Amino acid sequence: MFHNKDMNKFAERLRELRTEKGMSRKEIAEKLGVLQRNISYWELGQRECGFDMLIKISEVLDVSIDYLLGKTDY
Repeated sequence: MFHNKDMNKFAERLRELRTEKGMSRKEIAEKLGVLQRNISYWELGQRECGFDMLIKISEVLDVSIDYLLGKTDY
């Protein structure tokens, strides 16, 4: 789904947004209904999430999908 550059930007933004909001990996995993290790994989750029999960992540973190993917800076 992602190009390597997009995946790296996604990983970086996911980690930054999660920490800015004061959430642990466990907390965001519970909100998303996934295992904590999935958050780790995504933040480390080791795995991709699906489109439906990308939508959920953007809703939980209150940002656009474009921002998560590094397409916009706001």
